[in-house]
Amino acid sequence: MNLNLTKPICFFDLETTGVNISKDRIVEISILKIFPNGKEESKTWLVNPEMPIPKEVIAIHGIKDEDVADKPIFKELAKEIYNMIKDSDLGGFNSNKFDIPLLAEEMLRAEVDFDMKNRVAVDVQTIFHKMEQRTLSAAYKFYCNEELEGAHGAEADTRATFEVLKAQIAKYDEIENDTKFLAEFSSRKQFADFAGFIAYNKKGQECFSFGKHKGKLVTEVLESEPGYFGWLLNADFPLYTKKVLTAIKLRNFNNKLE
Repeated sequence: MNLNLTKPICFFDLETTGVNISKDRIVEISILKIFPNGKEESKTWLVNPEMPIPKEVIAIHGIKDEDVADKPIFKELAKEIYNMIKDSDLGGFNSNKFDIPLLAEEMLRAEVDFDMKNRVAVDVQTIFHKMEQRTLSAAYKFYCNEELEGAHGAEADTRATFEVLKAQIAKYDEIENDTKFLAEFSSRKQFADFAGFIAYNKKGQECFSFGKHKGKLVTEVLESEPGYFGWLLNADFPLYTKKVLTAIKLRNFNNKLE
């Protein structure tokens, strides 16, 4: 079965130094690009994270410091990776909560202006959890009736994610073979930033989702407490969150000038 696509979709998976979106780095990235005509293109890179890989993380994905010591840093790969995904929607397993936010951080650190404005994201894990509540290995066994060899390797996980999504579409009548539907079905609460610090309320307005201003409109907080914006920009928040906050502030300023 082929996915019903109007544009390419890139399934991707990251292996990293940890799970902190602001501080951790990519050590491996694999992308499987699926075109509307069914053509496939894939590429995998090992990446020097410019920091030690913790032992507990090595135990999960098996990538050691010496494996990436002579590999390019992400900044050297950023444009090549961006060129592969720039015309595509994105797909992954837990990608909305982890892989996309961390990729965005790496892109912004490399001075590549990455955003999701003209693309949608399909999170296969969310579909899986809504329908069956399992892990990727279990999903692969459940939907594809095969054991996942090489689990926690970016290339194996990427291929498995693509195969699981196709099997999900085939299995469930209520899941449409349409990228926009899949993106909406696999999304959770709507956020303006990847990390979930700025949420949309029912009116589509940006609100803080944390701290003392939780639930309050971002524009109102920045208006009544100007110093809070400066604190946010200097605090340990993801670069993409800071980018979104700056855009909201500029938009509000421009609206006043009109």
